[in-house]
Amino acid sequence: MTPGDLPAAIAELRGALGPTVVLAPGDPAAGFVRDERGLLPARPAAVLRPRSTAEVAVAIGICARHRVPVVPFAGGTGLVGGAIPLGDEAQLVLSVQKLDRIRSVDPVDFALTAEAGCVLTDVQRAAEEVGLLFPLRLASEGSARLGGAIATNAGGSNVLRYGMTRDLVLGLEAVLPDGRIWHGLRSLRKDNTGYDLKQLLIGSEGTLGVVTAATVRLVPRPRHHAVALLALPEPAVLTPLFALAREWFEDRLTALELFGRTGLDLLLSQLPDQLPALKDPFAHPHPWYLLVEATATRDGAGLAAQLESFLAEATRLGLVADAVPALDRPQARALWALREALPEAEKRAGGAIKHDVSVPLGAITAFLEDAEGELAVAFPGVRVNAFGHVGDGNIHLNVLARPERATGVSELVYRVVAEHHGSISAEHGIGVLKRDALAVAREPLELELLHTVKAALDPLGIMNPGKLLRG
Repeated sequence: MTPGDLPAAIAELRGALGPTVVLAPGDPAAGFVRDERGLLPARPAAVLRPRSTAEVAVAIGICARHRVPVVPFAGGTGLVGGAIPLGDEAQLVLSVQKLDRIRSVDPVDFALTAEAGCVLTDVQRAAEEVGLLFPLRLASEGSARLGGAIATNAGGSNVLRYGMTRDLVLGLEAVLPDGRIWHGLRSLRKDNTGYDLKQLLIGSEGTLGVVTAATVRLVPRPRHHAVALLALPEPAVLTPLFALAREWFEDRLTALELFGRTGLDLLLSQLPDQLPALKDPFAHPHPWYLLVEATATRDGAGLAAQLESFLAEATRLGLVADAVPALDRPQARALWALREALPEAEKRAGGAIKHDVSVPLGAITAFLEDAEGELAVAFPGVRVNAFGHVGDGNIHLNVLARPERATGVSELVYRVVAEHHGSISAEHGIGVLKRDALAVAREPLELELLHTVKAALDPLGIMNPGKLLRG
């Protein structure tokens, strides 16, 4: 991309939007621009905080005229460096945090329209006020924002029942790389009128435009929850256990979350301040644990009986060594805390080399065995903390090892993923940290098509350059 006229762009931006919208990088109000994992320095040339879609359009239009790169920023909870300006290049950060209005909630249409800067918990709360549920559930939902979830096509723990973010978005409003506003906010479930343009923007990581608002799908709010933590005798039981759970619970099955003994030991050793909330629910250690949740809008007694029968059948078949069912909501939250606290325990232990990957359901056991076995041979002494949303094939295979081993460790993990016909990014996106790995993982024709879309919508290359795709 031809270097832009940064001073002229900033001067015009300040004239058009004012000094409270255009912040200098040293301004304390711009301190929120940071990398969640602390792996990348954040040095924006300036930080823009527009207060409306119209101001976003003005800002992008000015940047386009001056050919100045723009990095969209939402909640800053991403893990692949997708919202951080690269190196010493003159790049502006455009935050959507001031776009934080819930525009409408329609309980008849089961739809909600919110701006991109809304925190996910605020969207969830707005749905709950009319007795419905916005089912996107993330560990970071208290700080992650709707626009970032859309830009990265976030997943989370409810994907098994409700799908990824792209399955929840009905319509979008977005500012394109030339500053024009696309008014695509619709609540239609059926709209067969050509290319589904919103799907280009969902998961594009800010490289094709800035999402400013979205209409999302709501669902009936479950009023009954059946939760249990299962101790597994070996990884080989995962596949038949998945099949049994689907058979028993059918569409009531909401989450299947896996973690291993390594993860539980990390919790107990690294988070003593959260004990006894975090404690081993079993009298004896087990190699693997599976958290099962089923939900229903009615017939709580029937759901509880379903869980009891499922556990009895799984035990009879030798798929479960032990089980702890939650008898009430506080107990269910305590069991969920074991799974949700794993990233914090890793962080306190010194961090990990993270891999957010997915494989077909039937390949999960073989993938775990192959990856851990090959890592043990290639990097003696490393510990693997594998956990994730295994009901949809998503494994966070994190390796507790020195940072200098990251390249070799990741290359090995991604090779094993490819051998099992999986993906190098299940829900976190590509950003900059996985950009080179994507160039190897995808076929040349796929990469060519991705570049073609980028060039068509952003011919100047100003939108989040260097992310997702190189060049």
